[in-house]
Amino acid sequence: MTTTRFAPSPTGFIHVGNLRTALFNHLIARKAGGTFILRIDDTDPERSKEEYVDAIKRDLEWLGLTWDRIERQSERLDMYAEAADKLREMGRFYEAFETPTELDLKRKKQLNMGKPPVYDRAALGLGEDEKAALRAERGDGVWRFKLDQERISWVDGILGDLSIDAASVSDPVLIRADGQVLYTIASVVDDTDMGVTHVVRGSDHVTNTATQIQIIEALGGTVPAFAHHSLLTGPQGEALSKRLGTLALRDLREQGVEPEALLSLMARLGSSQPVELRMSLDEIAEGFDLDHFGSAPTKFDEQDLFPLTARKLQGLELADVADEIAALGIPAELAGPFWNVVRDNITIRNDLGDWWSVFRDGASPLIDDDDRAFVAQAFELLAEPPYAPEAWSTWTNAVKEATGRKGKKLFMPLRKAVTGRERGPEMADVLPLMQVKPGLKS
Repeated sequence: MTTTRFAPSPTGFIHVGNLRTALFNHLIARKAGGTFILRIDDTDPERSKEEYVDAIKRDLEWLGLTWDRIERQSERLDMYAEAADKLREMGRFYEAFETPTELDLKRKKQLNMGKPPVYDRAALGLGEDEKAALRAERGDGVWRFKLDQERISWVDGILGDLSIDAASVSDPVLIRADGQVLYTIASVVDDTDMGVTHVVRGSDHVTNTATQIQIIEALGGTVPAFAHHSLLTGPQGEALSKRLGTLALRDLREQGVEPEALLSLMARLGSSQPVELRMSLDEIAEGFDLDHFGSAPTKFDEQDLFPLTARKLQGLELADVADEIAALGIPAELAGPFWNVVRDNITIRNDLGDWWSVFRDGASPLIDDDDRAFVAQAFELLAEPPYAPEAWSTWTNAVKEATGRKGKKLFMPLRKAVTGRERGPEMADVLPLMQVKPGLKS
């Protein structure tokens, strides 16, 4: 059975970069009728917060990315300890005691000699007495996995054939000096134990994947099918990493972005397929294929979400928004006409309230200086509400007769004065919804 997972760290809110990973893994499982696991990577007790766990769940539920089971790495520490013991017994795990300053000096020396800045494995030459002395002086060391210094190759689901020389990579630290188990080994143990068959993640994990493949094989596990998607940039190709804090899913939700808009964009962004609005995850999954994605950095512009959001809202029926319309205090008999008038003139749901404010209270007129006298005269010719369906044509004919204006010079100033906007619904439909007589406001 196809099994995928999304393994966020609860150290902050999910952003669009995280979403890409979650969505791809969810779609693979959904398309195959498999299992999608939400795995909370909370092995760091200092940085992991329960509020972020709750926020992660809320964001995924908002998008419909429901999970078949949830796991927490903090509850699986015994399994990681067993794996570490197994690696020690195999001679593939060793303790190292260098300080960060010492490691930095070693890297600089290697670079100056034209060598790759990888750990020199000096700790492998330490005797037991030397280790004991270092522990007494510095405390416990870190635990490194001893790589077989050979080429590590795999067929990546997006990047194709990949091969990394393990000799060019430092033996990875799997357990910190304070005993904290790091993602590199925890993920391997979990993927193996949970039967994960496919792993999609960002291309910044390629080297990490190579080392994890060796750890998986050392522990006797089955290597999943790995795929690495491109990283997101800003619309001009600029690094997005500094802005990810402002692109949290909860912020996009608060801005009025619809789930379908976000999912439709992220499921196609960076692929050879055009972005098209889809109204369900099943539709999105049906057309999803990793083969369509490339390795080039992918430009993301949050402004692209709003036309898709508007298109989603335009496709809704009155019943879909009836509760929101009622919550605005719109009389039931006006709900249908109101929705029919504004549905093609809103971008987000909050725009409903803005339009009702115009109809209920009147707008702050938008009047050019050259039109001020004309608009004042026109408003004098407008009767009090309620307005009949033919009120707009009756009024504009009267204004045309009195002022001699016609065409755009007649209609545009009146639209701007009544609605406070240059664009919007047909004014013949707007006027019957006005609850107050438009007029000049101070």
